[in-house]
Amino acid sequence: MQRTTIRPSTRRSVLAAALCACLLPLGASAQLSSPLGGGALPLGAGPGVHPPNSPFPPLQERADVLPWSVLTAVKTKVEKNRMLPVFTAPILALNQKSQRVQGFMMPLDPGEKQKHFLLSSVPLTCAFCVPGGPESMVEVKTKTPVKYSMEPVVVEGQFAVLHDDPYGLYYRVTDAVAVK
Repeated sequence: MQRTTIRPSTRRSVLAAALCACLLPLGASAQLSSPLGGGALPLGAGPGVHPPNSPFPPLQERADVLPWSVLTAVKTKVEKNRMLPVFTAPILALNQKSQRVQGFMMPLDPGEKQKHFLLSSVPLTCAFCVPGGPESMVEVKTKTPVKYSMEPVVVEGQFAVLHDDPYGLYYRVTDAVAVK
């Protein structure tokens, strides 16, 4: 089998394309009703919804991982025609500390093993669709490759809260390792 190498610039383009579905240009009028009630959310925003007809079971809460309910509690503000995150104190307290995060893999490179991927709070239902907003995803960079799985995975590493990421991400875990 021939291995395809993806240049870093292409990898960034894939990441940007995946995330651009999350963020509409300001002033866009598309709205969705919040699944939690309480008003409309911009298209591609919100914590993500696990569809009832999904073939994958929702994440089982674990006491040893950072709950998505904490990460999705972020708000946004408009500044200079951009949407920026406004983090709560509990989220800010996580910055630059070792954390465990559980989620569904969204590969950014082809191949069976991944060193750079997104973790999502809900499973993908379409290869071209992002299941929620940036608050429902964590970028992961691992020390060693992790085998791709459609089942939830748990990673542990240095957690970063991102205030103004060029790709619109809110969270990143670096030097991560897969844990059981």
